Amino acid sequence: MQVVIVEDEPLAAEKLERYLLKYSEAVEVLTILSSLEKAIPWIVENQESVDVFFMDIQLSDGLSFEIFSKVSVKKPVIFTTAFDEFAIDAFKVNSIDYLLKPITFTDISRALKKLSLMKEQFSTGREIHEAIRQLGKKTHKDRFLVRMGNHIRSITSESIRYFYAEGRDVFLMDDNGRKYLIEYTLESLEELLDPKLFFRTNRSSIVNINAIIDVVVYANRRLKLTLDPKTENELVVSREKVARFKQWFEGLQ
Repeated sequence: MQVVIVEDEPLAAEKLERYLLKYSEAVEVLTILSSLEKAIPWIVENQESVDVFFMDIQLSDGLSFEIFSKVSVKKPVIFTTAFDEFAIDAFKVNSIDYLLKPITFTDISRALKKLSLMKEQFSTGREIHEAIRQLGKKTHKDRFLVRMGNHIRSITSESIRYFYAEGRDVFLMDDNGRKYLIEYTLESLEELLDPKLFFRTNRSSIVNINAIIDVVVYANRRLKLTLDPKTENELVVSREKVARFKQWFEGLQ
């Protein structure tokens, strides 16, 4: 069983790791992540190798619930916290248990046995992960907060024309031609946006169907898009996505 610990208190993380290894020699702690800043990119890139997350709720740079607004977490989560007021919020996401600190070895044992029991009720590990994901599944994100200096605006998803990446930065362009830097990856946006409205055209862009004003057959069987507002660079649908783009554009999801 491969486990990831999200915990900002070194002593608490060390204690949890010790209990996990005591529970079974088959347990492997892949990493300990001490903040949202470290956890979010790690989960985006590596969560397929994880069987279960142990997450402290209150981290040094925010609540771990923020992870679920930035990343589609597809694996079960066991929350740990010193407070009980977060229990309802915990079970709105992929939580299978909620452990109050100070955590005992008995708490860990019960939580992992509960996870094993749930796995036994499904024929494959993939089904348990999907079942847990569906329990905590949220509707598609319909608003994004953006900053303008010291001001914060709320922009509806429908008014966003496209998202694009420049290096590690991701921007959204609204229907008035204004662009904003946002703290999301394109991978996480794919999971959060309505797939009937948005399509990932290539590695660096996601477009709103209502922004497309022209589609031209391009070199090497690719497609070139013209958007409103105009993009700074040429926007091309990558060859491997052309067939799916045509289905999406025609409404055949």
